[in-house]
Amino acid sequence: MKGLPLAYIVRNLWVRRVTTVLTALGMALVVYVFATVLMMSEGIRATLVATGQADNVIVLRKGAGAEINSAVARDQAGIIETLPGIASDTLGRTMVSREPVVLINLPKRGNGKPSNVTVRGTSEMGGELRPQVRISEGRMFRPGTSEIVAGSAVAAGFQGVGLGQTLRFAGRDWLVVGIVDAGRSGFDSELWGDGEQMLQAFRRNAFSTVVLRLADVDGFEHIRKALEDDPRLSLEAKPERVFYAEQSEALATFIRLLGTALAAIFSIGAMVGAMITMFAAVAARTAEIGTLRALGFRRRAVLLAFLGESLLLATLGGVLGLAGASAMQAVDISTTNFQTFAELAFRFVLTPSIALQSMAFALAMGVVGGFVPAWRAARLEIADCLRAA
Repeated sequence: MKGLPLAYIVRNLWVRRVTTVLTALGMALVVYVFATVLMMSEGIRATLVATGQADNVIVLRKGAGAEINSAVARDQAGIIETLPGIASDTLGRTMVSREPVVLINLPKRGNGKPSNVTVRGTSEMGGELRPQVRISEGRMFRPGTSEIVAGSAVAAGFQGVGLGQTLRFAGRDWLVVGIVDAGRSGFDSELWGDGEQMLQAFRRNAFSTVVLRLADVDGFEHIRKALEDDPRLSLEAKPERVFYAEQSEALATFIRLLGTALAAIFSIGAMVGAMITMFAAVAARTAEIGTLRALGFRRRAVLLAFLGESLLLATLGGVLGLAGASAMQAVDISTTNFQTFAELAFRFVLTPSIALQSMAFALAMGVVGGFVPAWRAARLEIADCLRAA
């Protein structure tokens, strides 16, 4: 005879609907944890990758892992500006921005605890190199002044960074004249001001990085080779997207490994719960199993029926867990980036790949939790089952 119909499997779950729901909720919690961890890791990666432009190149000191560790002297910056293959704007100006990058401490809203915030010195050309950054409130800072603009995440998360407020750092008062929306990129977590004023205020004589726009997207290797071949320079060039992707690697990997480990631990409890539920179902339906076997259903059909119940439980738990995790996309959070030691605001990102991984994880719990009880049911002898009736 063929296998047992799906309607029979679903009906058995419905008969035990209270137990079914409780077991599914346990699995849903594990899937929720698993999915949100992957979404957090993907959110960090997506935020930093979105920070870079495909045709932008960032130049740093060789071996510098982050902008705050890098130094590019003025004469080196001047040499970079003369390299062939750099784009020009409509006014014929070379699209290069010299930028000092430093960290300052600001108190967070709510608890008042200090946290690091990135301060970037830039220019009008720096704004042109980042088309995703736009003024949402106020205006852009004026060159040569102690004015700054704040990323939307900084303005929302830190005290004293509202439009028209004054911040005190580097021995100066800085007036916040604008709030920028950087399209959920890393620039939302930065303060921007005039590059030369930042150098003076922080008493620095070297820039952190130089950012340039390629005239041809395929011209990166020419820029890289020109920098490496010049004995006056000890610098390296990276595509901006590659650089920011590297910035996300350490934190995203840590969160993914830690969260996956936690989800694996929680999954043991969920699988034990599913196993107990299925063993109880086998015990309560011993006579029914004997009847099915007497009617001609093979052991394999019984095993697949009980395993199917466990997989349906897991599917229900997976769907509920993913539904809860998808709601997290409306939440914006922040954490400290291991690479830069600065606060980074990001959001949870649910991708088709994460959804598939989460459902596969749920089904794996269903298989592990349901196989032993299903095997037990399939191995019962007809006579023993009917005697137990």
